[in-house]
Amino acid sequence: MDTASLREAPAWGSDEQRWQSFVSQLEQLRREVEAALGTADAEHISLVRAWSNRFEVVGRGLIHFSVEPICFMLGVGLLWLHKSLELMEIGHMALHGAYDNLPGMESIHARNFKWKAPIHEASWRAAHNHRHHGFTNIEGRDPDLDFAGLRLSPRVRYRRLHGLQPLTNLLTWLGFAMTINLHVTGMIDIYLQKGAPLVLSNREPATLRAARRAFWSKTLRYYGREYLLFPLLAGPFFWKPLLGNVLSEVGRDVFSAAVIYCGHVGAVDYTSGTRAVGQAQWYRMQAEGARNVELPVWLSVLCGGLDKQIEHHLFPRLPPNRLREIAPRVKKICDEHEVRYLTGTWGNTLRHVLRELRRLSRPNAESLAA
Repeated sequence: MDTASLREAPAWGSDEQRWQSFVSQLEQLRREVEAALGTADAEHISLVRAWSNRFEVVGRGLIHFSVEPICFMLGVGLLWLHKSLELMEIGHMALHGAYDNLPGMESIHARNFKWKAPIHEASWRAAHNHRHHGFTNIEGRDPDLDFAGLRLSPRVRYRRLHGLQPLTNLLTWLGFAMTINLHVTGMIDIYLQKGAPLVLSNREPATLRAARRAFWSKTLRYYGREYLLFPLLAGPFFWKPLLGNVLSEVGRDVFSAAVIYCGHVGAVDYTSGTRAVGQAQWYRMQAEGARNVELPVWLSVLCGGLDKQIEHHLFPRLPPNRLREIAPRVKKICDEHEVRYLTGTWGNTLRHVLRELRRLSRPNAESLAA
């Protein structure tokens, strides 16, 4: 293992009793929360889905029938709320299986869930659930270290394309969900890296044809609904729902990018040969390979709990309401065992991330100390 990548944290063999305690306390916490899962959690996500649907209906109605800009922009705002909730608190966690064992939540079980976002579900599960969570921040194994042509770690081999990072980073913000779909289906790997796609459904061969089929099947359905069906329903006023959908899409993408980029950039990363040996090392790598953002609960719901990225990586199948609940206890356990727990305000974290991305646009850049 590359011990330098642990940034001077205690060596693994230095105190066996401490690491046994670390694992024991995290496992006890996991078992306690899993045993408590039930009706209250189902009611939470049902309430979130109900409000999301209300936001969509009222938002689209205001956009469609508004006769002045105030009602129009209110409709855009409500539609943005709907799309943000569907992307993160509902969709992202549903595809992790966080709601699979909750009573009455069969419609959002991971294998059956249809995401109200332009992201191919099977490709996402293969790229995100299996590769990103299975090999978090490991060079050459975690596809998210080289996301959409962006170099998110100094361990990623520098290419000339990375010199454009200040510009390409901005472009990913404006079309973040589309960029994710290009990334997880393997389209970016084919066209920017001139190789076979790294991530597809486990049932699909890694071919250009499979990547195109996965990408376009979801993209055409989603944007056909948003940019064709709803505008056509408005007849000669087609431009209103078209503009409203574009604004709400961009708003959702900018907001989600501002949260998700904070989750790993500047955290600990690892060389390609790194492997976790034992549960303690696995937990430590997950905790130190992520970073949190401190947000009020109402804003955390819009972020789908991804402001609690450390807890999400330790326990990826727990619903986001539980991640918010256990975060103080996880921090206490990490602090007691001298495991790095990186957290900060959203503004400070985002400034650090943007500085880091600019630095990584240079060939010999090193990560900033967080």
